[in-house]
Order: sequence, then C-alpha cells, then structure tokens
Amino acid sequence: MTAMTTEPVLPSVRETQLAKESSRKLAPLATKTSPTVQVHIATIGRHAETVDLPTSAFQLLIRILTEMSQGNAVTLMPIHSQLTTQQAAELLGVSRPFVVKELKEGRIRYQMVGTHRRIAYSDLMAYKEMCRSNHEQTMDELVQQAQNLKMGY
Repeated sequence: MTAMTTEPVLPSVRETQLAKESSRKLAPLATKTSPTVQVHIATIGRHAETVDLPTSAFQLLIRILTEMSQGNAVTLMPIHSQLTTQQAAELLGVSRPFVVKELKEGRIRYQMVGTHRRIAYSDLMAYKEMCRSNHEQTMDELVQQAQNLKMGY
C-alpha cells in the first residue's frame, strides 16, 4: 500500500471532464440509506470485481469528484494527522509566520516534537471554525449597527 499524500492533486482537463461525468452519474446513488454501496469495477485486461464500500466513503468519493469537476485540487487528510506549521498555513490560506504567532498566543493548540511544532488536524479545524464563527458574529453586529444608524443596509 502506498503512503497517503497530503499534497493537493490538481486534475488535468481530461480528469476534470471525467470527474464531472462520474459525479453526475454517481450522485443519485449516494442517497440510499443502506450502510454499504456495491461498486462494480471493470478494467481492460482484468476481470471485473464487485466491491462493497461504506456509504460514507462512497459519498466522500462523490465529493472528491465534484471538486475535481470544478478544476479544484484535492487532498485527503486523516483527522488524526499532525501538521507542520507550513501545512497548517496552507490549509488556512495564511502565512506560516501568522500561524506561528497564533500558536505562541495560545489560539491554536500544538505540541512540540523535538524542536518542531506539530498541530493536530482536528485542533486546526477547531481554530478555523472558531474564526468563522467570530467573523460571522462580527458581521452580524456590523449589519445591526448599520440598520440602527439607518445606513440603508
């Protein structure tokens, strides 16, 4: 088994088109309430195989295909992964020094591995959700202020 990569995979034009067609055909099948989905796989030069997949994995496959169909890079990250500060910065769309500052100020949990900081994926996602919630609350407050001041919003 090959190691799982956290590097994004940017689809080619052909892969984007295939992903679009595949996700369109598979999406209606993901609404079944069964805990498993049977997938029939046939490749040139090999005999066909039928594979039982957990429905949640099948739904994830459709999400991946949907993203690829839009030309988006895709990566898989186990939730127990330990991230470097650079990986965390890339996932958040910010600079590495900003992540280091947030770590030092205690806004993101981390642990030291030797001399390196490592951030649990789940902790990074908790931080991201906290930021999203704070931004949403701030926007709601700004809208309320604008309405109170009759600014036409």
